[in-house]
Amino acid sequence: MRRSLDLFLNNPQLDATSRSIAEKVLNEERITFDEGVYLYDKAELSFVGALANYIREKRHGDKTYFNRNFHLEPTNLCIFTCKFCSYSRLLKQKEDGWFLTEEQMMDEVKKYDDKPVTEVHIVGGVHPKLSLKFFGELIKKIKAYRPELHIKAFTAVEYDYMFRKAKMNYQEGLQYLKECGLDSIPGGGAEIFDEAVRNEICADKCSSDQWLDLHRTAHQMGIPSNATMLYGHVEKSHHRVDHMQRLRALQDETKCFNTFIPLKFRSGNNEMSHLGETTIIDDLRTYAVGRIYLDNFAHVKAYWPMIGRQTAQLLLQYGVDDIDGTIDDTTKIYSMAGAEEQSPVMSTREIVELIKAVDRHPIERDTVYNEINDYKDHVFEDDGFIELPVLYS
Repeated sequence: MRRSLDLFLNNPQLDATSRSIAEKVLNEERITFDEGVYLYDKAELSFVGALANYIREKRHGDKTYFNRNFHLEPTNLCIFTCKFCSYSRLLKQKEDGWFLTEEQMMDEVKKYDDKPVTEVHIVGGVHPKLSLKFFGELIKKIKAYRPELHIKAFTAVEYDYMFRKAKMNYQEGLQYLKECGLDSIPGGGAEIFDEAVRNEICADKCSSDQWLDLHRTAHQMGIPSNATMLYGHVEKSHHRVDHMQRLRALQDETKCFNTFIPLKFRSGNNEMSHLGETTIIDDLRTYAVGRIYLDNFAHVKAYWPMIGRQTAQLLLQYGVDDIDGTIDDTTKIYSMAGAEEQSPVMSTREIVELIKAVDRHPIERDTVYNEINDYKDHVFEDDGFIELPVLYS
């Protein structure tokens, strides 16, 4: 990839700003806010993609990661009314709503007794009956039943509500759950940090400062987390760069984010359906700019059920080194919003072949990116593979 960047730098038609950005990438120097906006608004897509791919290959070569997990969704009944959400239902709504008991959730855990999953991901609506103590006891029971299982649970939005209800601050609440067995935190609920945009699309949920403070507190306690950004709705390019700037600053401080996950707004069945959806060109650019701007993040992940299999493959040339994994067909968060993959299930063989089809090297990882299995030279028997239920994080 160094050669392809040199070709750009030797191009006499390359403008001064692009040349400066490319030289910074080659010298591992940080780009500025204005340069990030420039990559969105003015730079050629091929140029942005080449920079992102250079960084990706310098850090990870051809390796592309996936993991094995399953998802627990306690409820989709929620006190909040985010305009972009197709998943949640108001507490008084019965149609399309569900509420799982502790026993039902443990039954879901037991369904994976004979499968080599490494992680359980717990996230759902914010329901007043699901208290901090309820979730603490659930985590304890999962850990007692399957001690080696990594528990990644709850968004900052869920934590903010349950801690306030329990009259605990973030540190107290997280310490309680850590002692119960919590291992890490997903990145949901970040949406877009700009306060004006946030007020327009999700005014009643936790603020951007609260999201960042929750993750900061978790990191200070040794609890790693992921980071997301919801793009393709009412926000502008400078809002996206501002969002990444705040993540970059927190990562400078704590160094405890595992990965960055851009999440495409899907317009089906929500209050923002009239906006439509952004283009695949914007998808490619958004992931690539994320890889360039977030120089202190080790990984960039594309959630293939939401973005689509073919786009996920393309993104492996635009800075992405992780496409999550195979998906259990009970996952509803994006399928209810009209995501591209309406039956989001891939076997191990299928996801490995998807990665190999674009000359990348499939690696199974755990939650914090320790490598578990290398599938580069693996040969599958005709019926010798299993399905891996995995979720977005």
